[in-house]
Amino acid sequence: MSNLSFSFAPDVRPLAARLRPKTLHEYVGQQHLIGPGTPLRRAIDSGQISSLILWGPPGTGKTSLAELIAASADAAIEKISAVTAGIKEIREAIDQAKIRLEQGQRTLLFVDEVHRFNKSQQDAFLPHIEDGTIVFIGATTENPSFSLNNALLSRARVCVLRKILADDLRQLLQRALTDSDLGLRSAVSLEQHARELLLQLADGDARKMLNLLELAAQSCADGVIDTSLLKQLVERQLPGFDNQGELYYDLISAFHKSVRGSQPDAALYWYCRILEGGGDPLYVARRLLAIASEDIGNADPRALSLALSAFDTFQRVGPAEGERAIAQAAVYCALAPKSNALYSAFNQMRAFVREQPSYEVPVHLRNAASGLLKQLGYGEGYRYAHDEPGAYAAGMTYLPQEMQGLQFYQPSDRGLERQLAEKMRYLRSLDAGVAPGGQEFQDVD
Repeated sequence: MSNLSFSFAPDVRPLAARLRPKTLHEYVGQQHLIGPGTPLRRAIDSGQISSLILWGPPGTGKTSLAELIAASADAAIEKISAVTAGIKEIREAIDQAKIRLEQGQRTLLFVDEVHRFNKSQQDAFLPHIEDGTIVFIGATTENPSFSLNNALLSRARVCVLRKILADDLRQLLQRALTDSDLGLRSAVSLEQHARELLLQLADGDARKMLNLLELAAQSCADGVIDTSLLKQLVERQLPGFDNQGELYYDLISAFHKSVRGSQPDAALYWYCRILEGGGDPLYVARRLLAIASEDIGNADPRALSLALSAFDTFQRVGPAEGERAIAQAAVYCALAPKSNALYSAFNQMRAFVREQPSYEVPVHLRNAASGLLKQLGYGEGYRYAHDEPGAYAAGMTYLPQEMQGLQFYQPSDRGLERQLAEKMRYLRSLDAGVAPGGQEFQDVD
């Protein structure tokens, strides 16, 4: 009898795949969700699983957690990705789940990037969640409130996963360096400064950390990974940014609120975060145009001109000088006096016009374009302002009779609006006959 020998092919999966946790003990991070005594941990330990939406940044353990939940409940797991799958793949997964259910086994259907499914694709899961054919777990990096149907959200609990803490990443990094079976396949050492840089570059993403570590191990010539090598592999760390995603709008929101809050350094920080993440500078310039009228208004009308000039500068000379011009406008707007009086007055007047009847134009304001219209009284009693003392026809009314006495624009006491408020008070005194006719008022510049 000949001697039989067996050889096993090496595990050629990437390091991040080899170190995917097999138990909750190996799972790093998210202790607020699966720590001892938490509701989800108790459910996992008891095998009582229910449909979930796992919402969090990349590399925070969404797929691994779904796999551990399935294993704890002795359920089969079907995985589909919304990036590549459609209704056909959904139906096939549901058919397999029905077969297993008839055999007494549950199926956990894990849908990665579930926010990429459209409404009809998301709706396709609903009846099968309802009748227990599947336990549904969707993973998303986008805010479920905006990206998922209410019908689907009502049937699943949303669990928020956070960036993995540095201490937890250190634990995983140590395992990658020391696990002889699943860790790095080459004997390398990681300098202390390089270790800290690696954690910084990972930015809470375990998969990113392990991928970079594996690449560094394959690239180092002397078996030592130092900071110089890591910096060569990652020439520039892009700050967290997801164009048109939730973080994108969070950054824009932070920028807007910083300008509104008169904090120039904060405005510059968020602006630069957007730039370094690959965002469109002109989007920021457009937001400054909105800020100039919404948050500054007539307290400093120059802000609108400067914001428009910055926009124009970028289009004329390109990014190098244009980005700086937008920064100039951002700092100016941050330090400008703030008033939302115009913004409020405009919104109130629009609402008033929508809700009230269409009042007639007063006859004296109508255009007497023909002899007949003059005979009907059009334009009668109108006084040409430029022929009046101070170019103001005191007592002349310009609103419908039903609106007399209403005032929507209430200037603030900040910046130029302080002078505008004084001018309005002076003009009202002329209307009331209090101020002597023809008295001059020092107009605003």
